[in-house]
Amino acid sequence: MQVCFIGHRTINKNDKLVSLLKRVVISLINNGVTTFLFGSKSEFNDLSWEIVTELKKIYPFIKRVYIRSAYQYIDKSYEKYLLQSYEETYFPPKLEKAGKCSYIERNYEMIENSNYCVFYYNEHYSPPVKRNTKHDMLLPSNRKSGTKIAYNYAVKKKKKIFNLYELI
Repeated sequence: MQVCFIGHRTINKNDKLVSLLKRVVISLINNGVTTFLFGSKSEFNDLSWEIVTELKKIYPFIKRVYIRSAYQYIDKSYEKYLLQSYEETYFPPKLEKAGKCSYIERNYEMIENSNYCVFYYNEHYSPPVKRNTKHDMLLPSNRKSGTKIAYNYAVKKKKKIFNLYELI
């Protein structure tokens, strides 16, 4: 069985969150999860990887898999570098032409291939606004949270979801 971790780029990391995430991961392992899927570029992902890596010392049979949203083809040295932190890495074929949406498609891939989804999702979160010029300041931001998109997809796919933001 597999689980994926998806969360906002920035989180409120505290002892309560760390403890809760560790308890959830241990519970998932005790319920048959052996494979943990990771994306990148979020503090929640980093924290999840740290906890799974720490628990790998106790549960050596668990596997960490990095799902790339960029770099369809990688050379041996980059693969060797990634495999210092993960047991496996791959680039989903359907991301080949995803462009700027590659991280969304990567998250969909992780959700589809998971029995459980562990989120750090705040429904009131809004991504930071990226502005190019002073004139952009007058424009409303229509950026959507990638975590929100993924969370809604997991709900639609009827996945078992643990939203740690709501539990702390």
